[in-house]
Amino acid sequence: MKSGVEYALFLSNPVSEVTGGRLKILFADKFPDDGVVSLQNAGHACDVQPELDGASLPAAIADNEVLVVRSTKVSADTIAAANALRLVIRAGAGTNTIDKEAAAAKGIPVCNVPGKNAVAVAELTMGLLISLDRRIHDNVVDLRAGRWNKKKYSASRGLMGQSMGIIGLGAIGLAVAQRARAFGINVLVIDKPDRSAEMRQNLQTLGIQSVPSLKALLEQSDIVSVHVPSAPKTKGMVNEEFLGCMRPGAILINTSRGDVIDEVALLQAMNQKGIRAGLDVYADEPSAGEGSFNSAVALHPNTCGTHHIGASTEQAQAAVAEGVLEIIDAFGEGRILHCVNGQGK
Repeated sequence: MKSGVEYALFLSNPVSEVTGGRLKILFADKFPDDGVVSLQNAGHACDVQPELDGASLPAAIADNEVLVVRSTKVSADTIAAANALRLVIRAGAGTNTIDKEAAAAKGIPVCNVPGKNAVAVAELTMGLLISLDRRIHDNVVDLRAGRWNKKKYSASRGLMGQSMGIIGLGAIGLAVAQRARAFGINVLVIDKPDRSAEMRQNLQTLGIQSVPSLKALLEQSDIVSVHVPSAPKTKGMVNEEFLGCMRPGAILINTSRGDVIDEVALLQAMNQKGIRAGLDVYADEPSAGEGSFNSAVALHPNTCGTHHIGASTEQAQAAVAEGVLEIIDAFGEGRILHCVNGQGK
């Protein structure tokens, strides 16, 4: 599979020849109004249905040629029900909610928009960290309940001089490292022999230390922040062994994907080692924007949690929308941008 790359799309019937460059586009999630207007002005037919979910999408896909989603699940049933689908776009980076193999089997490229929301996720990461260190969330709960307890909440270690291990040094991980260094936090990353000379220079400039292994990183870190994609090799990587290497009372931040963490093991580490967690994602979180959610990890007093909002700033969504438009424009010209399932024919 190719990721983050552009390559020629060889079609027996190019888009421009079949549609005159005009496409039927279904948005199965919210999308900025100005982005929709821009596409309509270019002659595309846009159908915006943000209320769709994974269950209702197969019946709605119909003869749309392009499908744009954020968190809505794109199952094999949706791919099978589509009779004209030629492109799926994830308006964001992660594509674990899309059945890329089913799309590949029908020759449908799945594309993403990498890097555009890195700053937003990095900002939330730092917000979760600060909230855990100063117990901001607990402060707010008590104030709203009419309780004043300055003595209880005055105890805080502070962040300057602590060590943060960052796992996953893509655009988001690097953005977190930059912000952590601005707080005076010592940043550790795992040394990778194939790391580019440019990245090594960036790490040196930022004063980031490389350590030889994951075990070394966990043992030396007061804070561990995870920024990896959902993949077979990352599923459940934060397990009993991983958490066993972390320092007692250390902070774990996860703003990547919920299935990265073995939540049973995390609950045990919270109870036995005092591990604290800043979480934006969960293993069985609802796919819809609203709904009931009963999570033992989210309810634990050592957790500061948010509702999978890492990429949900206006700045990030505008940047992602611009990236979606670039992909659609390129597709109309016979090119694919940022394909993650290597398809084109």
